[in-house]
Amino acid sequence: MYVAVKGGERAIDNAHRLLAHQRRGDRCAPAVTTDQLRDQLGLAVARIMSEASLFDPDLAALALKQASGDSVEAAFLLRAYRTTLPRLADSRPIDTGSMRLHRRISAIYKDIPGGQRLGPTYDYTHRLLDFMLMADGEAAAPPPPETGEHDDTACPSILELLDHEGLIERETDDGSTPFDITRDPPDFPVTERATRLQMLARADEGYLLALGYSTQRGYGRNHPFAGEIRIGAVEIELDLDDFDDPVCIGEITLTECQMVNQFTGSAAQAPRFTRGYGLAFGHNERKAMAMSLVDRALRCGELGEEAVGPAQDGEFVLAHGDSIDASGFVSHLKLPHYVDFQAEMELLRRLRREHAARRQRDVDPSGDVSDPHPQTTEDAP
Repeated sequence: MYVAVKGGERAIDNAHRLLAHQRRGDRCAPAVTTDQLRDQLGLAVARIMSEASLFDPDLAALALKQASGDSVEAAFLLRAYRTTLPRLADSRPIDTGSMRLHRRISAIYKDIPGGQRLGPTYDYTHRLLDFMLMADGEAAAPPPPETGEHDDTACPSILELLDHEGLIERETDDGSTPFDITRDPPDFPVTERATRLQMLARADEGYLLALGYSTQRGYGRNHPFAGEIRIGAVEIELDLDDFDDPVCIGEITLTECQMVNQFTGSAAQAPRFTRGYGLAFGHNERKAMAMSLVDRALRCGELGEEAVGPAQDGEFVLAHGDSIDASGFVSHLKLPHYVDFQAEMELLRRLRREHAARRQRDVDPSGDVSDPHPQTTEDAP
């Protein structure tokens, strides 16, 4: 807190009013509603939910509005709210193989069981500003998309085709209870992949994107293929007393990415592809892809590879990926450091005097080491 600010609590209250005034903007224009943010800025809402570790589009939209569009601040607000919620039950592990698909593509097979579904995507847009969107509703509404016969049949993972031939490493559930980073902070080095994936899932999207990009540019010896990217709704199920079968309590939208990476093998094991995995709340394709690249890079030790890039350094990657932690530590520099800075200045003045004395001795070795630049009133604090 700025204890030296004139006005104290009154000044802070006024700062809050200024913030609310700035957030509201032009009073002649209608205020944006959280329903509009949820429905029309869904990608921003999905990013906030992922980095806050809480799936609630309504509250994420509220946080986005309260934060004036600052996604890091909004994730902070939503994660802080999350800490106030009781944990009522543990759900069963979700099954993304039974996902009700909105989008599903693969870069390794042209024809896949269940077909490729483009869904809503910016992949084929021209990246030209659409000035019709500035018409404030006066422009004609876009034509509705064509809807064919919808097939809700579950589509198994495409990587199972590789798994069937033994061409890719097989992943199995050992039944152990994963460490929960929302309850306890993890200890470094983080060796369990499940813990790393939790930390990557709530990491900043831009941070993961940069690290994933670095692996493609040669800092990590990573040559991936997008095995499958799927976006859709999955059911959340609970095991309840007096019910023989699990009970569905709702659905959440997820984005899942599985990367197929370079071979590995040994004298006892035939070469095979390896995997990288990414999962994010909502429609969050870029985050899931970047996460899968970084996940694979962090597996270098497990797969016997030499760590040569920053993305393969587990402590570096995992300790700096949380946008809320990073924002807090950087922002703390705004707090008063008067005493620390005065001490730094005093040290700097002493070092300068000693430096000047050494230079004087070099010029005049006769032994006159009197301080040629004694402290003046200007140097005094």
